[in-house]
Amino acid sequence: MKFLNQVTVEHFYIGLKILNQLIAEMHQANPGLPLTHHRKTACSFRDLALLQVFQISLTSLRQLQNDASGEKLQEQAIGLALKCLSFDFVGTSLDESSEDIGTIQIPSSWRAIVEDVKTVQIFFDYYAITKPPISSESLECLVRLASVRRSLFSGETERSKYLISFMRGTRDILQYQQGLGQHENYHEYCRLLGRLKTNYQLSELVNVEIYGDWIRLVAEFTMKSLESWQWASGSVYYLLGLWSRLVSSVAYLKSDCPSLLDDYVPQITESYIKSRFDSVQNAGRFSTSKTSSDLTCVEGQLTWLIHIIGGIIRGRQSSSTSSEIHEVIDGDLAARVFQLIQVMDSGVHIEARYNERSKQRLDLAILIFFQNFRRVYVGDQAMHSSKQLYLRLGELVGLQDHVVVLNIIVQKIATNLKRYRQSDEVIGETLALFQELAAGYMSGKMLLKLDAVNFILGHHTKDFFPFLDEFGSTRNRTLFYFTLGRLLFMEDSPSKFKAFVAPLQKVFMMLEEMADSGFRSNEVKCAIIGLMRDLRGLTMATNSRRTYGLVFDWLYPTHVSLFVRIIQRWTDTPEVMTPLLKFMAEFVLNKTQRLAFDSSSPNGILLFREVSKVIVAYGTIILSQPVSADPYTYLYKGIWITLTILTRALAGNYVNFGVFELYGDQALSSALEIALKMSLAIPLVDVLAFRKLARAYFGLLEVLCHNHTAVIVNLETEAFAHIVGSLEFGLKSLDVSISSQIYSNLRAQLLSSQPSDQQHRLAECFDKLMADVARTIEPKNRDKFTQNLTVFRHEFRAT
Repeated sequence: MKFLNQVTVEHFYIGLKILNQLIAEMHQANPGLPLTHHRKTACSFRDLALLQVFQISLTSLRQLQNDASGEKLQEQAIGLALKCLSFDFVGTSLDESSEDIGTIQIPSSWRAIVEDVKTVQIFFDYYAITKPPISSESLECLVRLASVRRSLFSGETERSKYLISFMRGTRDILQYQQGLGQHENYHEYCRLLGRLKTNYQLSELVNVEIYGDWIRLVAEFTMKSLESWQWASGSVYYLLGLWSRLVSSVAYLKSDCPSLLDDYVPQITESYIKSRFDSVQNAGRFSTSKTSSDLTCVEGQLTWLIHIIGGIIRGRQSSSTSSEIHEVIDGDLAARVFQLIQVMDSGVHIEARYNERSKQRLDLAILIFFQNFRRVYVGDQAMHSSKQLYLRLGELVGLQDHVVVLNIIVQKIATNLKRYRQSDEVIGETLALFQELAAGYMSGKMLLKLDAVNFILGHHTKDFFPFLDEFGSTRNRTLFYFTLGRLLFMEDSPSKFKAFVAPLQKVFMMLEEMADSGFRSNEVKCAIIGLMRDLRGLTMATNSRRTYGLVFDWLYPTHVSLFVRIIQRWTDTPEVMTPLLKFMAEFVLNKTQRLAFDSSSPNGILLFREVSKVIVAYGTIILSQPVSADPYTYLYKGIWITLTILTRALAGNYVNFGVFELYGDQALSSALEIALKMSLAIPLVDVLAFRKLARAYFGLLEVLCHNHTAVIVNLETEAFAHIVGSLEFGLKSLDVSISSQIYSNLRAQLLSSQPSDQQHRLAECFDKLMADVARTIEPKNRDKFTQNLTVFRHEFRAT
């Protein structure tokens, strides 16, 4: 205040600069201190000083309003006001004026200054008399003021006056075309218009006296912006959002005042479609070939039309009306898309188009249309409630019901999978649609009746679907076989399963017969990666004892030995190891109790023995290799997947582990020993640095502490201390799932162990943990942890 009260301009500037820096620092968390410390400091500053600083910014703006030579001072003053309005009022460290949040929680102590009409007007005045960045920041201040919570106002009268000031100010800007030639101003102005509808109902807008002029000017501005799409493409989003919300509110409008939307929305819609066509034509001019240019333009225009039709049909999901006229309109639009599908994949010229980006975009649009159409109009319930649509489709294109439509969709899926080799995006979206169809019980049953689906189930090889032979599409193979597996397992038919896995059986036989000298070839590498991804997808599809049994009986004991052989030859190649280990992690996972073997069956024990062989083989070799420059890819990733395999096998509840010790079988002890060696080989800092690694490590410790406590207690002192130290590190983790696991680990380990020197070391560690909890755990969890750990300490001393 001493600086601000000095006569000189320099002192005034320094005073504003200090306040700007102060708020910026109060708003920023200190990386060296806990988040709770930042929140406490920021909230204290908000309550004690922030309002006064905002008042200083407003006073400064009024003093400088007519000072043409004070541009630097104006810039500091407007920046100070913006920082005040952008403050983290509720301590969430989020931008509270973003589109997702909607409102900012200005404290009630600000009510008088916010309700004062002069507060809003000063920013409109500054916008009118200045240039960017001052003018654009003035609009940004208005965006935040327009986001003020409804409950701040004294009553509806005050809130109505507040809205009128915004509508009048935004109307005047359009009426006099103030500053909209500068892009910074234009963008913030679009945000301001969008914010008005977010925080105010349509009924409130139409009751304002100047609503007619305001909506007309906004409509004209929107259409002009759509015409200037090259310049305004990043800002039109806010305008379209405004009109979308306006239209959505019409159904709830109970005011006698007309909304006038029927006059303007059709014009805006037409302008939008025209702007999309213009954008495609503009892009097509750069093509070297006239024929290619024309075809590219047509494909681009069709792409936009299909996206728009899909959006219209999707809108039926959120529509509160179900009139027959809407179904007829949807039928007319959908019929055009289905007609296009019949011709777009035919013709001698079309083969070359699959490598063209415009053709790929068109097919992506078709897939999105299918997704929207399926959700609204495919299914037993939709069929009975959508008679008018199917009557219209039957008249225009001969599609009388949803089964026929589903056949068209599956044929397109098959076409995409056959024709596209290297477009990972199209293949991925096609498989996502296929999986979505197969996921539903009724839609899955309908798929099995279609010839196209049965063809895919009988011919799922690279000869028919070339994308399976592309190394870049290996990730898609898992989803492909997951979907096929879901369809396959809907019927109880072992003969169909045997026929389905015949192509995979051939790959197994080829690899098993391959001599060691040729086992490191690139052909073998690709075959292994593809096979492991296929097996993982197929295993993911098993969700019952019956279906899992089919896969298990096929693989064991005939083919499981191949997995160890692959590990022995390819441990140094993550591209091979990752799919193999992830398949094993899925194979041992007892989800939905699918690994429920008979009480007299040794299959659970036999499965664990094979798992042990895989873990020992991988762990022994990987620990003997030199550390790579990329330790996560070449070491940590394989280790965390291996730890996950062992954790799932130990916690699956399908193995009686006492059998191993009874018969002198080393499978359990060997697996545990090598797993602990791998765990101890990773520095604790790295364990916590990689989330997946941390969860796998602490997940294994949880299982060991609960069910295999002796393994932990009987470790050598150095290894024991390392594990206890890791628990201390883990309790400081911000991942609550990890810190909760560790509490469980400590409790199980201490209360089940015998008094020893190790217990005393744990007690000393525990004292440190108690002190750490209060400093590191977030406020919402701190009390719970403190209470639990205190109880834990008393129980420990009692034992």
